[in-house]
Amino acid sequence: MTPPGVSGDRPLGHPPPPRRTAVLASNTLGARLLRRKPVSTLIAESEGHDALPAGAPEEGGRSGIHLRRSIGLWQLSSIGIGATIGTGIFFVLSTAVPSAGPAVILSFVIAAVTAGLTALCYAEMASAIPVSGSSYSYAYATLGEGVAFGVGICLLMEYGVSASAIAVSWAEYLNKFLDLAFGVKIPEQLSGAPDSTHWFNLPALLLVAMVCFLLIRGVSESVKVNAAMVGIKILILILFIGVALTGFHSGNLTPFMPLGIGGVQVAASSIFFSFIGLDAVSTAGEEVKNPRRTLPMAIIISLVVVTLLYILVALAGIGAQPWEKFDGQEAGLAQILQDITGQSWPAMVFAIGAIISIFSITLVVIYGQTRILYSMGRDGMLPKRFAELSPRTGTPIWNTIVVGLGVGALAAFIPLNVLADITSLGTLIAFSVVSIGVIILRRTQPDLPRGFKVPGYPVVPLISVGFCIYLITGLHADTFRAGAIALAVAVVVYFGYSIKHSRLEQAEPEAVPADRTAD
Repeated sequence: MTPPGVSGDRPLGHPPPPRRTAVLASNTLGARLLRRKPVSTLIAESEGHDALPAGAPEEGGRSGIHLRRSIGLWQLSSIGIGATIGTGIFFVLSTAVPSAGPAVILSFVIAAVTAGLTALCYAEMASAIPVSGSSYSYAYATLGEGVAFGVGICLLMEYGVSASAIAVSWAEYLNKFLDLAFGVKIPEQLSGAPDSTHWFNLPALLLVAMVCFLLIRGVSESVKVNAAMVGIKILILILFIGVALTGFHSGNLTPFMPLGIGGVQVAASSIFFSFIGLDAVSTAGEEVKNPRRTLPMAIIISLVVVTLLYILVALAGIGAQPWEKFDGQEAGLAQILQDITGQSWPAMVFAIGAIISIFSITLVVIYGQTRILYSMGRDGMLPKRFAELSPRTGTPIWNTIVVGLGVGALAAFIPLNVLADITSLGTLIAFSVVSIGVIILRRTQPDLPRGFKVPGYPVVPLISVGFCIYLITGLHADTFRAGAIALAVAVVVYFGYSIKHSRLEQAEPEAVPADRTAD
């Protein structure tokens, strides 16, 4: 006679199965969406170990190949500065100024304050969880798998679309340089998103291809090239500020707010993606030397340098020409220099600097996207091939090629203004999650070692979330439609693939039998 509660098919001498109630509790949809990845596991994987329970698939850490810690403070700061300065400043004035007029200066201040509050939260999270994956990894450790996957999709959208927007503007400055230096231009049909006069953006495709080639060669080589380009970028922007201020007319600042406070909000929302570089710093968490100290310092250094230059460039540019002239102006900063001096050489020098600068920005942004894909692949959220690393270079080659194809397609065929707004939405959502994550991690793991703590906790993280929400409400309706499409894709992928292949899901059967003693 079979004892109650025991299967008649179970051979004698075998232990009873775990209690059914325990299995059901751990496998309910809510429990699966809310399961969190331990910080100790995240850190162990970053060092090439596997801290998940036995039974988890051998991905990421167990392969013996992991990302290499080769980035120092200056190189990491240059990643943040390089991905932020120029992410939008070389072209965003042509889309933001028509929305706010001279008050776009206030828009930059609002965006900078929001970024500054969030940067403090990023600094704490990065020092506590120094791993690759940025906001995605932080959300996995604090808010659970479902939110983490959604944040990961937002980040992929944010980085991919941002890189595409930047690549589009590269074509404008390349054309400006070729025109001033040689009197030639790339054929109009090959230098813009499809419309009545353009077929596709060939220069943008070439830029993405060159960047991916460099990233495949290795991170050490990439960050050295980027550091040199950042120095050139800062000098070029200082040149612009110096020359533009010689043509400064206070009359260009009046009326200061012709489109009202609503225009200021719309412009601030649109240009916020220019601060994406702060997130890019944290994507390098597994490749940084002494990360608990280096990550927060690099984030704060990047924020200070970027904010100062952004506001000075905006002020000098607005003072140098009437705000109405910015609408649709291509290679706008170079054109301002040409108009002020009446000569072509300042504009040509600036165009060269912009070409180099935009290359470095695209490099860092695509780098960030590949590292998020790597983290999601390692966690089983996406196919494990995204987490495969080259034994020779330690870089995710297949991952980088896929990113290059996607970014290149967007850059070649989607208009610039659409790309900018979509990027801002993804950036703001990611920044909000990081700020909330700081509060949760302080409550759940107060003793976790932190190289930096947010001052004014919990007020500062809450204000950061409030500013992010304020800017989200200022985005165009089309942006939310694009976000809804991305969310729908995320839901389909998560429930169709990720929830079943998650490493935590694979480890679950091994974790539950601890309850057997109750039987």
